[in-house]
Amino acid sequence: MTNIHSFHIPVMGTAFSIDTPIKVAKYGISSVISLVDDTLIEEMRRYYCRLIGEQYEAITKYDEDYRAKRITAYLNLVDKIVKQKFEEVRNSCFELGSEITKYFEMLSGNSPLKKLYNEMLQTDNATLKKELQTRLRSLMRPGDINVNIMTKLDRINFDQKRNQLADEFSDALSALRGYAQSTVNSAIVFSAGINRKLYSYAEKFEDFYADAFGSIKKRIILKVSDYRSALIQGRFFAKKGLWISEFRIESGLNCGGHAFATEGFLMGPILEEFKKKRDELKESLAKICNEALTTKKKETFHEAPAMQVTAQGGIGTFKEQQFLLNYYDVDATGWATPFLLVPEATNVDLPTLDKLAKATEDDLYLSDVSPLGVPFNNIKGSASDSEKMHRVEKNKPGSACPKGHLVSNIEFTDKPICTASRQYQKLKIDQLESLNLPKEEFQQKFKKVIAKACICHDLGEAVLLKNNIADKNTKKSPAICPGPNLAYFSKVSTLTDMVGHIYGRLNLLNNTYRPHMFIK
Repeated sequence: MTNIHSFHIPVMGTAFSIDTPIKVAKYGISSVISLVDDTLIEEMRRYYCRLIGEQYEAITKYDEDYRAKRITAYLNLVDKIVKQKFEEVRNSCFELGSEITKYFEMLSGNSPLKKLYNEMLQTDNATLKKELQTRLRSLMRPGDINVNIMTKLDRINFDQKRNQLADEFSDALSALRGYAQSTVNSAIVFSAGINRKLYSYAEKFEDFYADAFGSIKKRIILKVSDYRSALIQGRFFAKKGLWISEFRIESGLNCGGHAFATEGFLMGPILEEFKKKRDELKESLAKICNEALTTKKKETFHEAPAMQVTAQGGIGTFKEQQFLLNYYDVDATGWATPFLLVPEATNVDLPTLDKLAKATEDDLYLSDVSPLGVPFNNIKGSASDSEKMHRVEKNKPGSACPKGHLVSNIEFTDKPICTASRQYQKLKIDQLESLNLPKEEFQQKFKKVIAKACICHDLGEAVLLKNNIADKNTKKSPAICPGPNLAYFSKVSTLTDMVGHIYGRLNLLNNTYRPHMFIK
């Protein structure tokens, strides 16, 4: 499980990284696709089928197990495209401006592959040069097509006759099944805390189990906020004979999207604890895992498979990158928000891209827009917020809730509804009005109600607008969720330049004073 690059691109919203593997995996860069929005996933499958001339057969909401089938079909298509694009890169010529040259030029100077590449460039011996080129091609590999499931988003679903479906058809379990049945050889990232039902379901799929040599077709990554969380969740999986290939530590201080807070601990001490205890963690999980595998009469490990520790959230400089790699011994880092300014890698519509490039510290803030009730990174004046306030002014607060992935509230209804929905907000405002509250108290509570936004829909709009696949039902009011780190990047950049910034070959920071990532 050797990394080609010492960074990856984490999941961003539902749309910003939905096709990032198609764009960057051919260069050995791993990235993560969100599995929340199967409607958007199906739309992207249709788009790419038409783009590459592949026959498209729609998977509709009337099809049995449509959510899992949509996810499987899209991932299979992405896998096919990535493999084709990677082979095109690998078979190109070693010459100035070629794709294979771009592949190797983007590598870190510390990479063994980069050193071998430089050796090839420097030799004048034609035979040796050709041998080295053959060897370089054999060592190349694409980045991983990783996926993400937010464990808290696990809506119970119903059939066309409004009968509740079995647990395995819930949003999260369907997404897991869709990934498990796909052709990709990669990893699934579980984020936002433990979901025992979901985690238990993983043991039904053989691809999640390691063979005797520690090779796993579909690896499990846990995004965690501290060591205790890693230990608890890791043990849960180990008791089922499932190995955790990576613990992905995310800073709640300055990551983008939802800001899941730690219990008073900062990133530095958390990383220090992982550094001191990772061997102990690996040994204890391997022991539990082997005991479970023995009980299941499966092959046990001769030696524990690789277990990586990575860090992400607010990283912005080469020095911070190296500090994490060298002092805390993390295996790789995650860079998300800066890549929102890289159209080659992510999906941001042009008006929003311009807003991101001009954003200052004052424009970026933690908001209350998420129906999950978790602080959510936002930018002032987003199209989503403007549309939300326009509905309030028209005395029609709330969203029509077209997708419903964040339904969770049963304050007024038997079936969960979303706190950003028109249905909930009308019921809640009617309740507040009936209480005859003092004006100031009413306004305070009213603002809390209308603050919620339809992020499960609005976060998907950017990719439709950017690729000109929006239809009459598209609201054209995209939401976006950059971390505070965006304030220090103002240039819309190429992929080569952003990777160069990460590896210290150039500097893309603007002139704004930027505190260390552990501070802000």
